Amino acid sequence: MLTLVRPMGRVWQDLRTLSHLARPSSRSSIHADRLEHFYRGQAADYDAFRARLLPGRCQLVQSLGLSPGAVWVDLGGGTAHNLLHAGPVLAQLRQVHVIDITPSLLDVAHHRRQTQGWTNVSVMEADATAVDLPDASVDFVTCSYSLTMIPDWFAALDEAFRLLKPGGVIGVVDFYVSRAVAAPRVQHSALTRRVWPWWFGHSHVALSPDHLPYLLKRFRPLSVIESRTPLPYVPFGRVPYYRFVGTKPQSS
Repeated sequence: MLTLVRPMGRVWQDLRTLSHLARPSSRSSIHADRLEHFYRGQAADYDAFRARLLPGRCQLVQSLGLSPGAVWVDLGGGTAHNLLHAGPVLAQLRQVHVIDITPSLLDVAHHRRQTQGWTNVSVMEADATAVDLPDASVDFVTCSYSLTMIPDWFAALDEAFRLLKPGGVIGVVDFYVSRAVAAPRVQHSALTRRVWPWWFGHSHVALSPDHLPYLLKRFRPLSVIESRTPLPYVPFGRVPYYRFVGTKPQSS
């Protein structure tokens, strides 16, 4: 009986989340209000659904090389779920800042911080383009499926650059589409470059052909992985995503 209850419970959670995804988007001119309208009704089920929707988050965190005494900023960190992928080294970090502008997701992050007993973790409601931390004060910055939700993502990456110490590490994983001419990187078809931005646009997710080129220009790449993943309950196609790990140059 238990083997039936668990899958049915998950399906019910998924249906609840999908119903919120299908609702009309907020017309507010304020980005934070649009995100809160989008996430408020699905915050409780956010992590369970996104675990299958958003690939590569665990691999990204584990590839950073987090080290004892370091400072880590997770831009657009939402529910603080990414911290669960850090393993035992999390407790040895000097400070971890989870940055987001969506109160309903940050409520989950606050609860997780308390239940996990993370005394070195702060949860901050702030814009990813204007973080109240000093220049060159951070060892690691991550953006996990957050750049596509930030209208001025160029400014968010510039802010990550400002925060990082020389030699500091940035890790980004997100959906994307390639430029029309992407060589030597992966080249997507014209259909892919049209369909997926339209599909995700309803949820305020803006797939960009410029993410990887800008990351490659701003940071020294350590690893770049481009792949595709199926989407839950979507019977066609596989959406492209990338995983980038790089460092801030020692002299900039």
